[in-house]
Amino acid sequence: MTRSKLVLGACAMAMTLAGGVGWAVQANADAATQKSEPAATRAIEGYEIIKLPNANVPNFRRQVVFCPAGKRVVGGGAEAQGDNSVLNGSFPTDDGRGWIGIGHQPGADSVGISVYAVCANV
Repeated sequence: MTRSKLVLGACAMAMTLAGGVGWAVQANADAATQKSEPAATRAIEGYEIIKLPNANVPNFRRQVVFCPAGKRVVGGGAEAQGDNSVLNGSFPTDDGRGWIGIGHQPGADSVGISVYAVCANV
């Protein structure tokens, strides 16, 4: 490789690296100047978590928890409890008013299932 190509390659690499550093500095500068609102102004109206406590149910039986009247589910989750228990599903009801949890426990007839619905006025 000739000296001029080597110098040209080194210059190109230096410019690329310097450009990347400039972008990182700019991104950090923008992030530092963003204003954040107090948490109270960002709250979801009517936010509430409803829990269906752990219950031992036959394997693969759906456990469902519903939001209070007038509220819709905006999230949720479920937990399978027991030795080697498996959570097979955690998803909203078709009508958007609740959350479903399904699980099983290999080698047993039942499994402990807890279900949580995150509800809000939407």
